[in-house]
Amino acid sequence: MGRRLSGKIVIATHNAGKLREMRELLAPYRIEAVSAGDLCLAEPEETGADFVANALIKARAAAQASGLPAFADDSGLCVDALGGAPGVYSARWAGDTKDFYAAMDRIRREVEATGASQPWRAHFVSALAVCWPDGHVETVEGRVDGDLVFPPRGTAGFGYDPCFLPDGHDRTFGEMTTEEKHGIPVDGSRALSHRARAFQELAKACLVPD
Repeated sequence: MGRRLSGKIVIATHNAGKLREMRELLAPYRIEAVSAGDLCLAEPEETGADFVANALIKARAAAQASGLPAFADDSGLCVDALGGAPGVYSARWAGDTKDFYAAMDRIRREVEATGASQPWRAHFVSALAVCWPDGHVETVEGRVDGDLVFPPRGTAGFGYDPCFLPDGHDRTFGEMTTEEKHGIPVDGSRALSHRARAFQELAKACLVPD
């Protein structure tokens, strides 16, 4: 059992898509969530070697700057044929303009160059970290496996969602509603998306439903 999270927290992101998803996941709990952007907090340099390390960097920076518990995510797409790339560099592949269609096209070109046979396997990973001002932390990870789909399909979600087809489904994340992709099943069964799966584990340890 982890430390219980309640009251007001900072969501340590300046990414509008992640902020929306995190607020939706937190909605059933007695949590008042403000974003790092709302508080004009600086974005720390993400120098971690893995997703958990980067989530911790962001959560610790926000907690120290705000004096509030901070909740952060680091996530990315890992492509088998590319040795796990783009991985922790997923956002950087989209460049300063956050052009994920260009990033998806780069993935397609680089996988084709390897000569890998289809289906092209990949997985999404999400690491969530909560850091309190006194330094206490809780971390979890979630993962979902699937295939890459080109051309990308769907305009829902964000990032690499349109090119990712999760196992057992016939629609990409880009073609799914938020409820389908991120909803936590009321029967307690496993959530679908990587972020929702990680959140499901965090909720068990740190959150009390309203």
